[in-house]
Amino acid sequence: MSESIIIRVQSPDGVKRITATKRETAATFLKKVAKEFGFQNNGFSVYINRNKTGEITASPSKSLHLLKIKHGDLLFLFPSTLAGPSSEMETSTPSGLKAFGAPNVVEDEIDQYLSKQDGKIYRSRDPQLCRHGPLGKCVHCVPLEPFDEDYLNHLEPPVKHMSFHAYIRKLTGGADKGKFVALENISCKIKSGCEGHLPWPNGICTKCQPSAITLNRQKYRHVDNIMFENHTVADRFLDFWRKTGNQHFGYLYGRYTEHKDIPLGIRAEVAAIYEPPQIGTQNSLELLEDPKAEVVDEIAAKLGLRKVGWIFTDLVSEDTRKGTVRYSRNKDTYFLSSEECITAGDFQNKHPNICRLSPDGHFGSKFVTAVATGGPDNQVHFEGYQVSNQCMALVRDECLLPCKDAPELGYAKESSSEQYVPDVFYKDIDKFGNEITQLARPLPVEYLIIDITTTFPKDPVYTFSISQNPFPIENREVLGETQDFHSLATYLSQNTSSVFLDTISDFHLLLFLVTNEVMPLQDSISLLLEAVRTRNEELAQTWKKSEQWATIEQLCSTVGVQLPGLHEYGAVGGSAHAATAAMWACQHCTFMNQPGTGHCEMCSLPRT
Repeated sequence: MSESIIIRVQSPDGVKRITATKRETAATFLKKVAKEFGFQNNGFSVYINRNKTGEITASPSKSLHLLKIKHGDLLFLFPSTLAGPSSEMETSTPSGLKAFGAPNVVEDEIDQYLSKQDGKIYRSRDPQLCRHGPLGKCVHCVPLEPFDEDYLNHLEPPVKHMSFHAYIRKLTGGADKGKFVALENISCKIKSGCEGHLPWPNGICTKCQPSAITLNRQKYRHVDNIMFENHTVADRFLDFWRKTGNQHFGYLYGRYTEHKDIPLGIRAEVAAIYEPPQIGTQNSLELLEDPKAEVVDEIAAKLGLRKVGWIFTDLVSEDTRKGTVRYSRNKDTYFLSSEECITAGDFQNKHPNICRLSPDGHFGSKFVTAVATGGPDNQVHFEGYQVSNQCMALVRDECLLPCKDAPELGYAKESSSEQYVPDVFYKDIDKFGNEITQLARPLPVEYLIIDITTTFPKDPVYTFSISQNPFPIENREVLGETQDFHSLATYLSQNTSSVFLDTISDFHLLLFLVTNEVMPLQDSISLLLEAVRTRNEELAQTWKKSEQWATIEQLCSTVGVQLPGLHEYGAVGGSAHAATAAMWACQHCTFMNQPGTGHCEMCSLPRT
């Protein structure tokens, strides 16, 4: 009876084999299980049956033989947070996915909201096909699931990709409720910690070798619609190309909301476009290091916004008299080039989608790509895209390269002594109509692209105020548009609205107030940002009376532009007191000197 037996224990992390004896007590056996899985003694529960019945308690008197546990039996382990039958179980978050996921992460508000929604597509009673009473249901009027392909294909326009939350409902449907489904991220790297052989390139085994990848067109998308709040946001971005003919780049700042045209859909609403330092030509773009990137994200967060995507132009003028542009991106050329796919994949990897149903705590990305290019009517169109999770993995692990002479093709790297690259395949149709598998050297990037509808609302939305004389956009010195106190003074003198909140509600102006080198207001602008976010005029009036705004106005007055109603905006003490206590700019070297000095501290020349 003392012969050893092997018992299999299945957990959310997989199946492990525990060596024991028939006379071994349950307490001793559970200690072995805890050691093997890395749990504390009370951090899990083990059951004989999959439905969490027949729990094995840590009894020092009962042996495995008495519990009728035999050689080769399969037991089921659940962490303590998931052990026991749940009296309140949401249909949108099955226990199986909770077991495989990362329950401690905090998802985005839109994901939390959609996970609680029913999501079903309700249909009214058909008077011709339904033969039942008003309270009955049949196949012609029963609610449809949000992933119903026939319903999505009959929408106008047809929807090729179901929403991500509809995809989750599809995975968690059926009899098992998705108990053993996990949203795992693809890895193209060799697994570390394999000690049975020498490291690559001298050795590799099936345990550490990444699986080959067969590219498939992704059936779901994390974002279903991109919507610019108003035309002004996009027009101001396009002004750079209109004035220079060079391509331009920007980051989209906005928020994620529900897209009601698609079941459980997500929309990326764009409220502002930030233009980082860059060098643009007629056919290329080069991004430069942006020292203000973290500050911009921080200010946007205080305004209730976040970075939701990026946008670039690909415009070539065709007829300047008619104002038409060339239609270059279509099914006969490409929609996104391989370089753009790699860039989009890199951005999406830097902005992962927080997901508690994934063991890594993240899965895919909601970061979108927008392209301003010519349409079939030779007018400027905005197209939206994302790249698939497979593309993200290839880019993250540096397995995908662009083709120099064919922008519509990518190239999967070959393994070298420095890096092992798994085989990448894609399926195609040959000249005889047969489906064949091709090695992705090269590969059409259309397998990696997910298209997203891009729209403008019928009723424009304005997170920020629109002015006839707007404040200059950052990093446009090549156009002669600079952000300085002279441009600020000009802006304030031309916008004499009695509502201070309307004047100050400009995304680029707020960034200038925080990032300017003369008097940055990063530590004292929180109240104003809260006023802009909540559209609270009283908070804005309170901040207007602060000493910081009085100093800003005096700095504006030193550049020779007199602001209307200056005494109304100053701090307590009046404009005369503020004028004598203000810093002054040297007329010779423009250095900002402390008040009360008669000579410049930099060049030593007199003030007048």
